[in-house]
Amino acid sequence: MSLVYCALVHHPVVDRRGEEVTTSVTNLDVHDIARSARTYGLRGYFVVSPIEAQHPVVQRIVDHWVSGAGTERFPERGEAIALVRVCLSIEDAIAQIEAEAGESPRLVVTSAKAGADRTSYAEEAERLRNEPRPTLLLFGTGHGLSDRVLQRADVFLEPIEGPSEFNHLSVRAAVAITLDRLFAVKSASNNPV
Repeated sequence: MSLVYCALVHHPVVDRRGEEVTTSVTNLDVHDIARSARTYGLRGYFVVSPIEAQHPVVQRIVDHWVSGAGTERFPERGEAIALVRVCLSIEDAIAQIEAEAGESPRLVVTSAKAGADRTSYAEEAERLRNEPRPTLLLFGTGHGLSDRVLQRADVFLEPIEGPSEFNHLSVRAAVAITLDRLFAVKSASNNPV
């Protein structure tokens, strides 16, 4: 697998009217996405927010689980939370990956909206098994990533769809499903006879 990172983007994202906004960081997103990222072998999880006042909140969560009282109670959570990095922008996340990997990452975006230019999970999973370049998976809060983020993408994944018309998963669920579709270990027990 190539070097894969994910980012939860709080700006630039859109609201229900399609206007560009900034959303707030939530404790559950920090915890749950870190646990999914660690389970599927990602190299890092960026919490992207231009609101500097929220950065110490995220850092307190990280410190509690990585070096504070949380390490005694649930040491495995600290292993996952250690992947969390808070940054001001997507550009900051890209710069950190470039510093580590020596090159700019491919940008893979997600959306609940269908479109003709979407890549299947199977196709991207295969590409990730052989891709020498690092990859940054971008997930949007609110009602999704803004058009200016989507337009920068190297890959646009197909939407996650269930059997109903309702399609508004929590971002935590969407990240977990996406990572499973891209990185799950396939075994004989996963294939019904």
